[in-house]
Amino acid sequence: MKIIADAFGGDNAPLEIIKGCLDAQKAYGVEILLVGDTKKIQACAAENGLDIQNFELLQADDVFQMETQPTEILKAGKNTSMAVGLQALADGKGDAFISAGSTGALLVGATFIVKRIKGVKRPALGAVMPSAEGPFILVDTGANVECTVPMLCQFARLGDIYMKKILGIQNPRVALANIGAEETKGTPLQVEAYQALAKLPDMQFTGNIEVRDIAFGKADVVVADGFTGNVIVKMYEGVAKMITNSLKAMFMKNLASKLSYLGVKGGMDEFKKKMDYNQYGGAPIIGVQKPVVKAHGSSDARAFCNAIKQAIDCTQNDVCGAIAEALKGGEAHGTASE
Repeated sequence: MKIIADAFGGDNAPLEIIKGCLDAQKAYGVEILLVGDTKKIQACAAENGLDIQNFELLQADDVFQMETQPTEILKAGKNTSMAVGLQALADGKGDAFISAGSTGALLVGATFIVKRIKGVKRPALGAVMPSAEGPFILVDTGANVECTVPMLCQFARLGDIYMKKILGIQNPRVALANIGAEETKGTPLQVEAYQALAKLPDMQFTGNIEVRDIAFGKADVVVADGFTGNVIVKMYEGVAKMITNSLKAMFMKNLASKLSYLGVKGGMDEFKKKMDYNQYGGAPIIGVQKPVVKAHGSSDARAFCNAIKQAIDCTQNDVCGAIAEALKGGEAHGTASE
């Protein structure tokens, strides 16, 4: 299996990207195609004593800047490491693509270069997140700020397939993010979506879920429009970081608290791991023809390595193929049309 990686996407590129790829190659035995300015990649590796002789390098002259309009990836940004990497995936030079660069550009590129699966109107950005009962996926988290009812239904189906194929949950609980549990709560979009989701066949729709219940693991798939989903995921990450930092500060306050920490260190380490969203690597772009994963913009080597593992799992479990098969005739269920 060959993974294509954008060497210059993200805050810590290219060093942490190179290190993450090396870790993944060692841990999972995958081939790596690293895309970017090859001279800069080789110089960075040499300066940090990293052996990349087993990497395949693909030249890309430019870097897609975060402040650039996402649609420019199809025009002025064609020679960026992200665009060249996506084109390499589309051309069959690798099995999956990962970037920690601009989310908007990656979505546009994945949609129009790698292309959508037949029947998918809008690919969705899914974030796998921790909860008290295990991981869940939140779909959408920013790809589609304004949504229709059929789009939300399709997000539910995409998330359902992902959880079945990647996390092995046979009958995922699917819930709609809302301001109340009653079916009449929310805007007209949520009210109509509730009724449509309840009618979808072969899916366990459990109704609305309030945001405060998400962290307690009351759903395996949480469906939301991109605006709501993005607010949820960023708030979730911020609260998790605040809690872990506050606990650390509390135990480091004085000698007595430091000594007491030794007694609970095992539990604290387990808690920190459970709340660390970096363990899932990033967010898959669900609904395109080949696996594309958006790694966190601040990814370090461990997070990027985990993003590669996510891409490997998507490839090995043929998530894209499963979605294509599930959406055959999906229009009849209101999942593929606007």
